[in-house]
Amino acid sequence: MPPSDRRVQVPPNCDLTLGMVCVDKREPGRTVWRMVGDERMSNPVGLVQGGFLAAMCDSAMGASSVTYARDRKVFSANAEIKVSFLKAVPVGTALTCTATVIAGGQRLAFVEAEVVDGAGRLVVKASSTYVYTQRD
Repeated sequence: MPPSDRRVQVPPNCDLTLGMVCVDKREPGRTVWRMVGDERMSNPVGLVQGGFLAAMCDSAMGASSVTYARDRKVFSANAEIKVSFLKAVPVGTALTCTATVIAGGQRLAFVEAEVVDGAGRLVVKASSTYVYTQRD
């Protein structure tokens, strides 16, 4: 489907599946999200599998890129992502992800994210480039 024919669903199914909730989007280009790494996200040793943590970062960074565009109606597509897993995350951990646009323009946004656990320890750091396309 061409971008202009796509329907925008808020919140998107990916955020609903992860149980992510946006708790702050007051500042353009910055969003804060929360979720609990539940047992459905578990790897064989009882830790949250890294792909779920990467998905949390991607959703948060994508949302931040859209808020950075302010009044422009855009789609934002991830062009690349880098994720560093700094600490193991046990199942049941409450997680907070803060995503911030560090630079951007008309076509691109460069975004970083940090995920902390309930004790405020940094567990994931990510960065990504998002490409804007106009939507009607």
